[in-house]
Amino acid sequence: MRKINFTVDNCSSGKTVGELLKSRLSVSSKLLTELKRTGGILLNGKTAAVIEKVNSGDILSVLLSEQQPSENVVPRFIPIDILYEDEDILAVSKPKDMPIHPSINNYENTLGNAVMFYYRSDPFVYRPVTRLDRDTTGAVIIAKNRLAGAILSEQIKKGEIKKTYIALLSKTPAEKEGKIAAPIKRCGESIIKRCVCKNGKSAETEYKVLCTFNDGSCIVQVHPITGRTHQIRVHMAYIGCPLSYDYLYGTETEGKTFCLHCSSLEFIHPVTRLPMKIECPLPDNSELLQRLAGFKSADNKK
Repeated sequence: MRKINFTVDNCSSGKTVGELLKSRLSVSSKLLTELKRTGGILLNGKTAAVIEKVNSGDILSVLLSEQQPSENVVPRFIPIDILYEDEDILAVSKPKDMPIHPSINNYENTLGNAVMFYYRSDPFVYRPVTRLDRDTTGAVIIAKNRLAGAILSEQIKKGEIKKTYIALLSKTPAEKEGKIAAPIKRCGESIIKRCVCKNGKSAETEYKVLCTFNDGSCIVQVHPITGRTHQIRVHMAYIGCPLSYDYLYGTETEGKTFCLHCSSLEFIHPVTRLPMKIECPLPDNSELLQRLAGFKSADNKK
């Protein structure tokens, strides 16, 4: 169970419990109803009604608990690389070839299975806030309670979580840095593939070339301003520089998959309201890391 306490200040004195929970903790109407039903609101240690008024110095508490764990995500022992953890969020480094969610033919090999095993001693609901494709590596945030999940999901919708990626492109862009603004939609009848189309949803991506190689490829830092499906892959292909080995938007290479890594996530913590930055190193065996190390080695010899 997660218990969140805060002290009523002079500016909040005279407000109702419900008003304060919505303004101070961003508790939604739906969650407020659930908290009332379960007796999850306390004022100075006693169960409180949302219409009660508070006074300066009062202690208002919210109790968040899960009755049942996620039903369709079975716990499986899969090691996870934890980047950060507190009472409200878990940030992990997702490896290559791991889906975020269980799906057909992937019931027991996902990040969800690993996280459910990690929290197997308590009822836990799996709430991934940020998502990555199966072959994309890097930082993923999981909310550990309903309040954190709701607040972070709202940040995602408003574009308030800044994501930074590192990618290997098959060709170096003509401009070393820039912004791609091109709407994206589902490509024809495909369930998976996306394409740039004038009647698609607006999409913007910023990029900066970090280093180039003799074969014409390069490594870029990418910041997707919006969050469309396959946005980075689609936008890079749109400017003629698809990700290396991208089987959907570039040239497929047997035995290889595209190199895309979420290197950092910046957001406001859902409870403390402090700015957070989760950084995720490149995997030890990744081609991105090997290429960057080779580039720096060659550069140092000059």
